[in-house]
Amino acid sequence: MLPTLMDTDDATDATDATDATDDATTNATTNATTQPLADDPRPDGLRTAPSLVLVHTGNGKGKSSAAFGVMLRAVARDWKVAVVQFIKGSDWKVGEEKVGRQLGVEWHALGGGFTWDSDDPSADIALAQAAWAQAAAIIASGEYDLVILDEVTYLSTWGWVPTEEIVAAIVNRPNHVNLVLTGRDAAPEILAVADTVTEMLEIKHAYQSGITAKRGIDF
Repeated sequence: MLPTLMDTDDATDATDATDATDDATTNATTNATTQPLADDPRPDGLRTAPSLVLVHTGNGKGKSSAAFGVMLRAVARDWKVAVVQFIKGSDWKVGEEKVGRQLGVEWHALGGGFTWDSDDPSADIALAQAAWAQAAAIIASGEYDLVILDEVTYLSTWGWVPTEEIVAAIVNRPNHVNLVLTGRDAAPEILAVADTVTEMLEIKHAYQSGITAKRGIDF
């Protein structure tokens, strides 16, 4: 007997349901690219270090935000903390500076702002070089347990401060001084002397949808 129209629809629905189940199973298998770790991934023989150097680089958002997360941890451990910002200036009103100062962090916003807003690049360079001299002195003083060098990589990549000067400040710092450096395109020489390097990768950014920076999220 030939199937009726209803029978044909039912058969199609059943086939579709089977295909959907197969697709779901396939997708679940495909998406299950990792499994919960059964073994401790940490290497044997780990030791403590008197201080660490962290670098947050890459084209993605979150480099400075991650550094200020470390700042909060350090303050919670009663560390003395200093922040030096090389792009943001004292006229910027950002949330991290407000809370940092409230927590007793020494804050130096020494930048001249975005380079594309500048009318005097030579003044920006001089300002950056003076800021670096102050940062190097802060590091060398040994007065701080943590020094955050926010956006410092640009001084190196733009040629405003010799990379070897930054590397020397890192290598020759007092033994207990921890450093966090942020900014895109960190020089290989800086990466080489860091203990931990994280590259932020942009997958998607609100700017691409025409959304501007948001108070409380971005600053």
